[in-house]
Amino acid sequence: MYEGPIQDLIDELAKLPGLGPKGAQRIAFHLLSVENKEIDRLISALGHVRDDVTFCVECGNVAANKLCRICADARRDATKICVVEEPKDVQAIERTKEFTGRYHVLGGALDPLNGVGPDQLRIRELLRRLADQDDGVDVSEIIVATDPNTEGEATATYLVRMLRDFPGLSVTRLASGLPMGGDLEFADELTLGRALSGRRVLS
Repeated sequence: MYEGPIQDLIDELAKLPGLGPKGAQRIAFHLLSVENKEIDRLISALGHVRDDVTFCVECGNVAANKLCRICADARRDATKICVVEEPKDVQAIERTKEFTGRYHVLGGALDPLNGVGPDQLRIRELLRRLADQDDGVDVSEIIVATDPNTEGEATATYLVRMLRDFPGLSVTRLASGLPMGGDLEFADELTLGRALSGRRVLS
């Protein structure tokens, strides 16, 4: 334990996801060694995150304006919506350059044990978005891209139940299976089972 402000900083940094006490300590002592202007830039960036970050009124993604750059892009395929848990998931899918549709960010996944139910997620907004299609383009496919864990699977199942009554709407789920370059012997049973059940015909 250190004394005063440095320990306070370590304690706050350690609360960040992916940072334990050791990582927090390294960052705290790094900040102690940099010039004041670098710390001022960090403080300014944190202030902007707190005060200026907005979310797209259409999809819920992080945005600089009323609409995010994806929703504002007329070239995107409005007939396909990929449903993800968090804004960071949008970036992960965009990096693949395989999806040209639009997104809907739920803001998390169903987790009843931690008090996260359907009302805490942007599910109602998704249903409203499908019901109020006033741009003349009908959504034909919802791609459920929630995480392949217990909460993500529960969310996917709930979404399928909510969306099955929309006529002409196809609801698909991201395939899950073996990573490229991996060995079968190191795959866990659940991943290998998913890969088997999702197998496809080779042509």
